[in-house]
Amino acid sequence: MAVELNHTIVAAHDKTASARFLADLLGLQVEPQYGPFTPVQMPNGVTLDFMDSDDSITPQHYAFLVSEDDFDAIFGRVRDAGLTYWADPHHNRPGEINHNDGGRGAYFDDPNGHNLEILTRPYGSGED
Repeated sequence: MAVELNHTIVAAHDKTASARFLADLLGLQVEPQYGPFTPVQMPNGVTLDFMDSDDSITPQHYAFLVSEDDFDAIFGRVRDAGLTYWADPHHNRPGEINHNDGGRGAYFDDPNGHNLEILTRPYGSGED
């Protein structure tokens, strides 16, 4: 039996604005609302279902494996939006990207404090 992640729920204070934020940065579409969710579907079929929450939101980490060309485009949109970005998940290296495993990576926060990451090589796939 093959097991694949199908979807996950992303807590947000404004699900529509949060879905639009992510979709715009990644160059994706916000899908029509489905029940209480505003979905953003990834090209591999996984859907991030944004759902409004009135409670405090515990930040989660979402990492997106992208091509080198997509990294350039997404990172350009991150910079154009004036977002702070870091080379590390602990936010100790602001204004830098990393070159882990011979690729490139960067971290930035969404409006709810979720830690988003774009990377061009999976961890452990190359040289440090």
